Amino acid sequence: MLGQRVITAVVLLALLLPALFAESLVPFALLTVLMIAAAGWEWGRLNGLSMGMSLALGAAVGATCVLAWRAGWASAAPPAAWWVACGCWVLGGSAALRAGPGAWPRLSRGARLWVGWLVLSVAWLALAAAKSRGVGFILSALCLVWMADIAAYFGGRAFGRRKLAPSISPGKSWEGVWSGMVGVALLAAGWMAAEAAGFLGGPPSLFSVLRGNLGWMGLLLAIVFLCTMSVMGDLVESLAKRAVGAKDSSRLLPGHGGVLDRVDALLPALPAAMALASL
Repeated sequence: MLGQRVITAVVLLALLLPALFAESLVPFALLTVLMIAAAGWEWGRLNGLSMGMSLALGAAVGATCVLAWRAGWASAAPPAAWWVACGCWVLGGSAALRAGPGAWPRLSRGARLWVGWLVLSVAWLALAAAKSRGVGFILSALCLVWMADIAAYFGGRAFGRRKLAPSISPGKSWEGVWSGMVGVALLAAGWMAAEAAGFLGGPPSLFSVLRGNLGWMGLLLAIVFLCTMSVMGDLVESLAKRAVGAKDSSRLLPGHGGVLDRVDALLPALPAAMALASL
């Protein structure tokens, strides 16, 4: 299993890094459209669609992203789109988590499919828009989510006592969430110090943008909010899997599960980051 995880991670990085650092948006957009379309297929399978209908859902997600790209939204989406998406995640995600896995199947399948289509399409648009703002911006946004997850994992193992959502994800704890926030705060401080020292050139990072827009206290509050959103994305995907008895969203990524398993925390966090950066 470990060997599979390492090989898959190396292959993904070999594909992602050149696209991420390319000056043109095209390689990154094409690669991520394929990934988000695969996530759309996984969402269809998790919600009981046949293989053919799941492929159709994935194609619809990918087509929506391409149309938004052609319309120019990948670099100039209206800020209202990010705020609407953020508000829907706060309200809808909170309601879903409060209701629990048992209530998920009672929501009509059509509604669940529409939710998946919209969430995945908006998340891709936020990803493309972040790339349009520069490598430093998108890389810092991605690292924020990754650090929140990594610090939460180790903090939860070391200090975890109080369960966060035992009926959805028994391994998560409140102590892990707080550890994730502390880890991201340290990451932000280190990243901005490196920028100030001239070690990181180019467009400013998400952290620097938030500090410039909101001040130091606003930056700290934004970190808390973005970490909370990343946890919500993780929990909502776990809820959908637990409702149907699935361990992973698919086996597309050997050793890692599916695409949704790898991007779940990004789905609400990226639109939220773009919303805060627009202030």
